[in-house]
This record gives sequence, structure tokens and C-alpha cells, in this order.
Amino acid sequence: MANKKRRSRAKPRSGTRPRSRPSVGGAHIGARLRWLAALALIGMIGGGYAWWTMRHWQPARAAYAMQGAIIGNSDGDVDFASIKAIGANFVYVEASASAFARDPAVVKNLDGARVAGVQVGALHKYDPCQPADKQAANFVTVVPRDAKMLPPAVELEQLAEDCPVKVTDAAVISELMTFLNQIETHTGKAAILKLGTNFETKYHIAHAIDRNLWLSRDRVEPEYGGRPWAMWTANSGLINTATDQPLRWVVVQQ
Repeated sequence: MANKKRRSRAKPRSGTRPRSRPSVGGAHIGARLRWLAALALIGMIGGGYAWWTMRHWQPARAAYAMQGAIIGNSDGDVDFASIKAIGANFVYVEASASAFARDPAVVKNLDGARVAGVQVGALHKYDPCQPADKQAANFVTVVPRDAKMLPPAVELEQLAEDCPVKVTDAAVISELMTFLNQIETHTGKAAILKLGTNFETKYHIAHAIDRNLWLSRDRVEPEYGGRPWAMWTANSGLINTATDQPLRWVVVQQ
């Protein structure tokens, strides 16, 4: 019986390697990485757009006809005519803080607002560590008695937890009432409570003291007061054409 010839396998040439099949798993990983990179890029673009729109956002005038801004020394030289031109019906000027501090630009800003024909009010930053009568004396020394001014506003942000001498929650509320009574006697108008979230959580001022509330939250209407608010800081950093610094933009509830 004739011997069958065996087929010989070709030997790879010297210096070459056998071809290998492409890895299916590697292709999937590459495609997944490209997909994740695309999602990340979309997220960055979306986040940038959201930031830009927030910085330039103002509540609709149809919903909030009265709009304005908070102005202080940190805002630099302010042209109140330009503030009025971008839609500010009023401004609140940072006037005093605690028992002794005063905003360096308070007189200039009060005068500038009046000259531009913008309604103006004064803002005091309350310090629960200092006696109410000393803080009231500071406020009435800085803020003139003027019937044309808006009601005084009191910023309630600082807590009593870090006071050198312990101040009870009841004492915070009692001293705040004393302060309000004294500045209201000076101005002839009920004060507005510019209430921070931490201060409200700690002392429940919204229900303890019957005054109009001024709440703060970017873009979304705040609810932490537990009752309707009168004023709302709707954008804490409004980019605008009137000032070099972002404005704290405020609206009034109709």
C-alpha cells in the first residue's frame, strides 16, 4: 500500500511572528472609554452652560415687578444710574454690623442711590454676641431718620455658638426683639428679617418674631421660613453690565 504523503506545515519565516486575532474585549473597552469621554465632555459643556445661565439669570419681571440689589463696600464704586438702567427699582445698602462696625461706603452709597432716584434701605448685620442696645446705637448713628427710606433690614446669619460668653437661645431671641424695637422707633417702620438657613434652624425666628421675611436661595424659591416671604435674594452673583463685581439680586413678593 502506497504511503500517503504528509502535508508539511509551513514554518514561519525567521524574524516574523504568527498573526494573532484582535482582542474582542479590548475593542469593547476602547469603545466604552470613548463613550465615557463623550459623556464627560457633554457634562462639562452642560455644567458650563448652567453656570453661565445662572450667573446671568434674573427672575421674570412679570412674576416679580419690583427687583433690586444689595450694595456694600465690597461692590466697589457703584454707578447707581447704571444699576437703575439694568432694572433695579431699589437697593439695600450695607450700613452697620455688630456694635461698632460700619460699612466704609455707606454714606456714599446712600447718597448715590438718592441722586439716581433709586429707592434705598439700610441693612444691619446682627451679632448675637453683642448687646442689643449697643448694636441699635451703632445703627441709628449711621442711618438717618428719613421717612422716604425703605424699612430697615436685619441680616441674621451669625450664630451665638462662638460667643466668648455663653448666650442662650432664649436670650438671642429676647435681645433681637430689643434691637428691633429700638431701630423701629428710630426709623418709624417695621424691620425686615433677612434670615439665613442656619439661624432659622437654630432659633426658629420665623415663628418666634412676627416680621416680614427676606430669604435667600439661588434660582429656586426658598421655603425654609415655613411661611410666605416678602423678599428673596434670587441670585447671589448676578453678572451684569452695571458693575465690575457680581450683584446680589433681590426680588419682592407681589
